[in-house]
Amino acid sequence: MSVNIPSGFERFARLPGFLETTGPLYVKYDGDQAFLGIRVEEKHCNIANICHGGMIMTLADMQLGVGSQVQLKLRKFLPTVHMSGDFVAPSPLGVWLQGSTQVIKQTRKTLFATCILTADGETVFSGSGIMKIPSDNGGQFSDIILSERG
Repeated sequence: MSVNIPSGFERFARLPGFLETTGPLYVKYDGDQAFLGIRVEEKHCNIANICHGGMIMTLADMQLGVGSQVQLKLRKFLPTVHMSGDFVAPSPLGVWLQGSTQVIKQTRKTLFATCILTADGETVFSGSGIMKIPSDNGGQFSDIILSERG
């Protein structure tokens, strides 16, 4: 299987715990946007040889949080309070699965955002999330995302 990665993407180097097992995860920064992506491998697939819904939800959850952090220049870890999603089409083995985020609203304590995931350019998932904005720095991973940018 090809492991080629689209131009502009680099390996997201500092993934703690659970996220190490689901990667490798890649990121591309473009202005106030962060796009996350993975090449769908066998380990990401279900018995039908398409990307497992749990993997898609994991990528969407990361896309919502990371994309929101970068868009709003927040140096805080944003724990997900609620997330929902719609599986629009399958993501077969080998495709490039990529996300984008749009922040809908930010309050003092809460952030609302949507994300779209595409597989080789075709929309396969749409989701929305609500993230808590911590009053402190959000813990030990608060600077992980923005520090990736240098």
